[in-house]
Amino acid sequence: MVMITYNATTYAAENGESVLETLQRHGADIPYSCEKGTCLTCLVKADSGDIPADARKNLTPALAGQGFLLACMCRPKGDIVLESADDAVIYGRATVTGINMLTPDVSRVKLRPSTPLYYRAGQFINIRRHDGIVRSYSLASVPRLDQELEIHVKRMANGLMSNWLCDQVKPGDGLDLQGPNGDCFYDPGLRERNLLLIGTGTGLAPLLGVARDALDAGHLGAIHLYHGSREADGIYLADALSDLADVHANFHFAPCVSGDGDTKSFRAGRADVAALSDHPDLTGWGVYICGYPAMVHAARKAALLAGASIPNIHADPFDFKDMRDVARAAAEEKPDLW
Repeated sequence: MVMITYNATTYAAENGESVLETLQRHGADIPYSCEKGTCLTCLVKADSGDIPADARKNLTPALAGQGFLLACMCRPKGDIVLESADDAVIYGRATVTGINMLTPDVSRVKLRPSTPLYYRAGQFINIRRHDGIVRSYSLASVPRLDQELEIHVKRMANGLMSNWLCDQVKPGDGLDLQGPNGDCFYDPGLRERNLLLIGTGTGLAPLLGVARDALDAGHLGAIHLYHGSREADGIYLADALSDLADVHANFHFAPCVSGDGDTKSFRAGRADVAALSDHPDLTGWGVYICGYPAMVHAARKAALLAGASIPNIHADPFDFKDMRDVARAAAEEKPDLW
């Protein structure tokens, strides 16, 4: 039996369990969010033991080199000793500099980190509020174009973080920030490649960053951005993106509404279906897909069948947060998207 020691307390792991699953089963206090090795919320530090490679595959070399690992991805074969990640190493501070509602349910939040954040447009950051709640949000800002970080927050029914950011946070407030994370960003070395960008909901945020970054870098290939929503009021920044298309001949924007709604201003149907219908041959293309998981997985499969290669597909599913038992007991809460 594998024994996992976490913060000086030892727990017995069942066969095949991840560190996170073991600690959850025993009621240990450990932060977590996506449980898929993406958000990096469950970072812990190893003091001893043989660490499986998968436990560090999504970490930066700097974090891996300091002994950090992801509890949700670590399935140890032998005894292991771990401790909580030091906040001073993982989190920095940021100040909210602006908030405005882009739609009744989507807020644009701008942040200024206390120390410079070196990131690529389209990556994501983790936001933590005072009570320890953590969510991940993609960056719509571009480092060389914007002085502040920009995230788009989708208000969810009873969402702990989203409603706090939309309704309570004010300019001047501080919060904790970790990142950047993720590989959904533009590669300036591939300026002649055609790009297909497909997003739903606030999946537009990283695609907006990628598109602006590519255009500012003088991208030569075509860039096609499809933004989808079930309802017309879920489409946002359409005017700004249309203006961008007017300025750049190689940038094309298609807002899509899949439900009953405005068929004059927007294209009818799902964004992923429209994108793959318009571009059935994606050989040599770069593909970016962000938003609701079902759409992301379906579009990724369709892109592969259309000839896109695996390394050229950047998929970022905005998975739902699996809420803690306390939150479920209080209400059947629909979690935030990250």
